[in-house]
Amino acid sequence: MSFNSKVNGHSLLEEPADRAVNKMKAIVISAPGGPEVLHLREVGDPELRDEDVLINVAAAALNRADTFRRKGSHPPPPAGASPYLGIECSGTILAAGKNVSRWKIGDQVCALLNGGGYAEKVAVPATQVLPIPPGVSLEDAASLPEVACTVWSTVFMINQLSAGETFLVHGGSSGIGTFAIQIAKYQGAKVFVTAGSEEKLAVCKDLGADVCINYKTEDFVVRVKQETEGKGVDVILDHIGAAYFQRNLDSLNVGGRLLLISMMCGAVTEVNLSCLLARCLTVKASRLRYRSPENKAAIVNEVEKNVWPAIITGKITPVVYKSFPLSEAAEAHRLMESSKHIGKILLVP
Repeated sequence: MSFNSKVNGHSLLEEPADRAVNKMKAIVISAPGGPEVLHLREVGDPELRDEDVLINVAAAALNRADTFRRKGSHPPPPAGASPYLGIECSGTILAAGKNVSRWKIGDQVCALLNGGGYAEKVAVPATQVLPIPPGVSLEDAASLPEVACTVWSTVFMINQLSAGETFLVHGGSSGIGTFAIQIAKYQGAKVFVTAGSEEKLAVCKDLGADVCINYKTEDFVVRVKQETEGKGVDVILDHIGAAYFQRNLDSLNVGGRLLLISMMCGAVTEVNLSCLLARCLTVKASRLRYRSPENKAAIVNEVEKNVWPAIITGKITPVVYKSFPLSEAAEAHRLMESSKHIGKILLVP
């Protein structure tokens, strides 16, 4: 789907005539393309609805979805949502809508956003806000909301990974991967990961991964079968898509569950359906950006109840590779697309 550089009739580089005079700086997309299309501009402040809080952004974390939006391969945000990039942030509450009761001005929080994190301020539904866990810096907390909500909702709420089961996450050194390793171990699973270098695999092992597979030198299907006495793993979290689809199915145990969260290496493939029937396999797909506000609120609530205690006790720690000034968003995107990083990349206004 092509990118539409106009939202509600306005270019991302323009401000509606009736926009409030209060201004902030944000990253705008001048046209679909490479990182060079990202520019820091002065724009109008976000609109605060009755159910929202306004956050003074301390840091925003990059996600692959941001690069897809920049290229134009993701649709523009729906009417009423922020036109700017950024789906998670941390910061301090500047204002609260009249229907907000939990949060107050001055609270330090992090949040799962509907967009708008690449800015000095962002408005977000109060139900998508989380407290900063004790022991985590305000800046580093920006790395937590999206990965925590993605992993908990997919691996645990949907696929019901339980203690004693086996779990494979591809891209173990990514933001999703480094978090998934830690929460799966905390929940008592045996964790398998794939990554593309010995340096990345070493980090995965330090985070708790039990079986570390270099996908460039090993066939992960063969290694998984070797490590599970030919059975396969119980749950797989995959962002690769078509290129790994059949191999993922071949790596699953009887009753195994495959969850797709992205399609970085293709959306179309041919599959042998007989293995799904023979081994009672389940395939599901999920993306946070397509969830309803009510569903996002429910996920955030579950994350606070089930994941935040592990962070507070130090069982899970943020993995932040590098921070960039907001003005260097293009350079941050180049680093993400190089895949040389381990963990999360942050932007700091």
